[in-house]
Amino acid sequence: MTPLRVVYAGTPDFAVPPLRALVETGYELAAVYTQPDRPAGRGRQLRPSPVKIAAEALGLPIEQPVTLRDVEAYDRLAGYRPDVMVVAAYGLILPQAILDLPRLGCLNIHASLLPRWRGAAPIQRAIEAGDVQTGVTIMQMEAGLDTGPMLGLWTTDIRPEDTGGSVHDRLAELGAAALLDVLPRWAGGAVHAQPQDETAACYARKLTKDEAGVDWSRPAHEVARKIQAFNPWPGAETGWNGQKLKLHLARALECVATAPPGTVIAESREGIDVAAGDQCVRLLSLQLPGKRAQSAAEFINGRSLLGQTLAS
Repeated sequence: MTPLRVVYAGTPDFAVPPLRALVETGYELAAVYTQPDRPAGRGRQLRPSPVKIAAEALGLPIEQPVTLRDVEAYDRLAGYRPDVMVVAAYGLILPQAILDLPRLGCLNIHASLLPRWRGAAPIQRAIEAGDVQTGVTIMQMEAGLDTGPMLGLWTTDIRPEDTGGSVHDRLAELGAAALLDVLPRWAGGAVHAQPQDETAACYARKLTKDEAGVDWSRPAHEVARKIQAFNPWPGAETGWNGQKLKLHLARALECVATAPPGTVIAESREGIDVAAGDQCVRLLSLQLPGKRAQSAAEFINGRSLLGQTLAS
């Protein structure tokens, strides 16, 4: 059987494990598409994407078009004669002409259990909403935003200790395994795509730094989930002593909060307990501006927050 010719398109860290898995399994990677290098850091030097770095290390042809909407981009992609195009968090819109180009279509690795959490930030929104499970969906791409028919879903539990970062890393590996499972069966005609239930769809809007502030008047479980979901980016934060404290890890506590929201009601090596709208939130890891993240025990060594109010 002739090996499938794959064009792969992805940009961030999430897209690296599936790319490596395709190469290690012996698929023919005709080209890797990724976003153009972007200015980053204090010096605003151009920085390649994680997928570009991985593709260079693997010795793969790399394409970095600004758009796929012009004739030149179409002709160049067509020249690679892909049997299938695999997309994972690429970041560019694929016009219909590109979607129709590979004989087996374009497959997307999406980090949620579709139709729940279509859109830009499915991992963080699932944690923030209190979902007990998430996963990856392999779907056949169409013009709509994450609306295509599904080839399969692979699940994982969201654990109490999970953060946006830990779930991201787990789903990246799960996405690689899911792709290797479905791709040969799809090529052999053994997988039948299932339409999504439009009535169950919801949208995972993009994360912004404007959302970072914690509202202590909200229920404790909601506050704790937000802190976990926004770790590592954009990072939840609260005001204290004229500074912004980054909050990295937290747990909701079953307690009665009689103090005003935001009041530090207890502190110990186990954590810093803050009154929320109903119960309490235990802060486990915090960070002062310009400093490294610290455990609650390290943070209160030499300073006490007891009785002080953290600002929303």
